[in-house]
Amino acid sequence: MEMMKAAVLTNIGKIELQQRERPQPKPDEVQVKVEYVGICGSDVHYFEFGRVGNFVVKKPIVLGHECGGTVTAVGSAVKKCKVGDRVALEPGVPCGKCEYCLSGRYNLCPDVRFMATPPYDGAFQEYVVHPEALTFLLPDGMSTMAGALIEPLAVGFHAAKQSGTSVGQSAVVLGAGCIGLVTMMALHSMGVKKVIVADLLPKRLEKAKELGASAVINSGETDVEQAVLSLTDGAGADLVFETAGSPVTAMMTSFLVRRGGTITLVGMTPKPEFSYNFGNIMDKEATIKSVFRYCNLYPTAISAVACGDIPIEKIVSDTFPFDHAQEAMQYNIDHKADVTKIVLDFTK
Repeated sequence: MEMMKAAVLTNIGKIELQQRERPQPKPDEVQVKVEYVGICGSDVHYFEFGRVGNFVVKKPIVLGHECGGTVTAVGSAVKKCKVGDRVALEPGVPCGKCEYCLSGRYNLCPDVRFMATPPYDGAFQEYVVHPEALTFLLPDGMSTMAGALIEPLAVGFHAAKQSGTSVGQSAVVLGAGCIGLVTMMALHSMGVKKVIVADLLPKRLEKAKELGASAVINSGETDVEQAVLSLTDGAGADLVFETAGSPVTAMMTSFLVRRGGTITLVGMTPKPEFSYNFGNIMDKEATIKSVFRYCNLYPTAISAVACGDIPIEKIVSDTFPFDHAQEAMQYNIDHKADVTKIVLDFTK
C-alpha cells in the first residue's frame, strides 16, 4: 500500500499533516502528483470560520482546489493524457446527466462534487485522482504554477461573461485580491480597458495598477462613490463587480453602477444574508448578475495565459512549502495587507 501526506483541516484554525493511502485512478481517471495549489479565499473562510455561505464544514476535510501537477498514472480508458503530462485540474465534477449539465451550465449541477467543498476533499495532498474529461494539458512553456492559477482565472472570465461585457465599456472592480485581479485581467483581454479598482489595502492597489488598472481608489481614504462618479463623468460605471465577499462592498455596488448598467456579484460572504439597496437598482433599472464558479472556460483561460495576454503568475505574492500549510493559512489571515495570492509549493 503506497502512502502520501495530506494536510487535513481537523478543526477551525487547525491543519494537521496526516498519512493517507495514495488514491488510484478508475478507468476514466488520471492520477496526478500535485506540484502547486493556490490558497483561495474560500479555503481561508473554511479555516477561519468553518463555513462559506451555505457550505459548512462538519467533519475533517482536505482543503485546496486550485491545482496544477504532473500525471503519474492513467486509468485503462484514458485516451488523451499520458504519464508525464503537465496538467491543470478543473475541480468541479458534475453529474453529466441533469438539465444543467445537458444544457452546458454544468456549474449549476446540484450534484457536483467540488474539491474542498464539504464533504469532498481537495488538493492539499501529494496525489489526487481526477476525471480525464476535466484534466487539461498545459502548453509547452507554461508552468504548473500557472496551471494551478487557471482556476481563479476561470472565475474572472466567468464574471466578465456574466456581465455581458463588450469592448469599450467602463468597469469598477471592488476588491484587489486574487479574484479582483483576475476579473480585471479577464476584462482587459475582452476589450474593457477602463477598469477602476477599489480596495482598502495599498499593496493590493499597487498590484492592480501594475497589472493594468486604469485607476485605483483607496476606499479607506477616499469616498468611492464620488471617485467613481468623477472618473466616469458623473454617470457611474457600465459594469460593477463585487469580488471582496464583503457586505459593505456588496451594498456599495448599487451606488456605483450607471443607469441601465450591470452589477455582478462574485465574492461570497461568510454569511449568506446581508443588507442591500434595491431602491437604487429599481431607480436605475440596473441588472444584477451573480457568479457561481464557472463552466466551459478552462481552455479559454489556458489560451489567454499561454499567448501572453494574461501574466497570471504575477498575482502571486507568497509561496510556502506544502508541509507548512498551517503557517500559510495563518499568514494569509495575519498579513492580509501584504497578500494578494499564496501558493503551496509541493516541489520544495
